[in-house]
Amino acid sequence: MTTIISPALILGSQSPKLKSLPPLSLYIHIPWCMKKCPYCDFNSHEVRDQDGVPEAEYVAALIRDLEAALPQVWGRKVVSVFFGGGTPSLFGARSIDEILGAVRALLPLELFAEVTLEANPGTFEAQKFADFRAAGINRLSVGIQSFNPRHLKSLGRIHDDNDAQRAVEIARNNFDNVNLDLMYGLPNQTLEEARNDIETAAKCGVAHISAYHLTLEPNTLFHRYPPPLPDDDLAAEMQIMVEQTLAQEGYVNYETSAFAQPGRESHHNMNYWLFGDYLGIGAGAHSKISFADRIVRQMRYKQPREYLVKTAQATPDAGPPVMEQHEVGRNDRGFEFMMNALRLTKGFATEMFTERTGLPITRIQRQLDEAEQRGLITRDYRRIAPTHTGRRFLNDLLQIFLPEKSND
Repeated sequence: MTTIISPALILGSQSPKLKSLPPLSLYIHIPWCMKKCPYCDFNSHEVRDQDGVPEAEYVAALIRDLEAALPQVWGRKVVSVFFGGGTPSLFGARSIDEILGAVRALLPLELFAEVTLEANPGTFEAQKFADFRAAGINRLSVGIQSFNPRHLKSLGRIHDDNDAQRAVEIARNNFDNVNLDLMYGLPNQTLEEARNDIETAAKCGVAHISAYHLTLEPNTLFHRYPPPLPDDDLAAEMQIMVEQTLAQEGYVNYETSAFAQPGRESHHNMNYWLFGDYLGIGAGAHSKISFADRIVRQMRYKQPREYLVKTAQATPDAGPPVMEQHEVGRNDRGFEFMMNALRLTKGFATEMFTERTGLPITRIQRQLDEAEQRGLITRDYRRIAPTHTGRRFLNDLLQIFLPEKSND
């Protein structure tokens, strides 16, 4: 008699298991901003009038969201917290304090955990930022984008170069861990103008600088009406200039767009790039949560008003206000890990691939061989890292690891 084993049973028996769960971060999304920038594809909503931000109602919704999500992360320690947006600094320090109070009451927060708040020039008041510090914020990320008034205007920013300088001064007076966000490859930008921005940022002496190449994202005004941008050769020159200038100023280029003084890397972002977990609360916030037998991605309801309505119905039994959810299949785990980890200049410890995906490193052996043969990675039994060429042609490198089509 022949015993027939069902394919489902075979697949189930091969389901990758995690021996331990990765570090957990908390992301808190505040979706409002003074003005929607033409390049921005984040879930952000322009404040239309004085009564346009239901701040107290939204804070209560965030806390309900967190309470409803607790069963998914019960007992796990939170290693970092990040308030993103939108412009979180639109909210008052009392609201931030109330949110962080709830976080501390509901979740075990690691001692000296990094707690970051994004802020934009134009929302800076000295006392307000001193109060943010008192509430528990210990890292500030300031959206400068440029110190050039012409470029700030073309990017639709509400601040000018003087506001930018004042924002940096207030930030530095209240925080010793400050990140400046800048962009290059801006409309009609010259190499010298890009250099001036980077040199100005470096002279501020902040712990961290993020320098992003402007890209035209779908569903943005710039995508519909493209401005005149530097060509590919000039953009590549700008990238090399950024890397060389910041290296000379003592910053370490530890990730594609991130530069830090030694030891001042962003803990929160490092957890993203090493395929750690994050619980995202707030309108449109994304989560990645690992369990012993599965990895789940979620997205909250995007529209703030709908999010508020759905959160009113959220309970630990009913679950949080999730709009979309899917399991990261066996075939996608390897690619998702590599898509993040290969952004890191020093790459990753080889055993971390198995720790975070539940898959043996042999699962991507063919792709690793190809990437090494093409000079895009270096590897040994301990570590896998992109080469200089691999970092320069990151999309080509990642394409090697694209998942093959399967039913998984």
